[in-house]
Amino acid sequence: MNVYDKAYELTKALQETEEAQELKAALTAARNDPEAKRMMEDFRDKQTVLQQKMMEGEQPSQEEMEMMNKLYEVVTLNPLLNRTFDAERRFSIIFDDVTKIVTESLKTIME
Repeated sequence: MNVYDKAYELTKALQETEEAQELKAALTAARNDPEAKRMMEDFRDKQTVLQQKMMEGEQPSQEEMEMMNKLYEVVTLNPLLNRTFDAERRFSIIFDDVTKIVTESLKTIME
């Protein structure tokens, strides 16, 4: 058994899930709409800045968090972006579950 082959099999299985297919379709639709694309890029840019702050140990201000929450509310009024964020959330659940299963299963090696 080649562990790399199994990793590619797992990747293929994840790509073939209904959630991954919906995410791909939602992203394509959003990227093909100029307004949705602009809104998504703006939101992602602001989100990245906040995430970088947190990774550096800096806590975002209350105002920054409120601004992001309001921006998210506005962005999700766009049906294409609402679909995209919902698809991302559903795929993320599956990905997190798979990661958790692998991590938990490998803990025995370190014990």
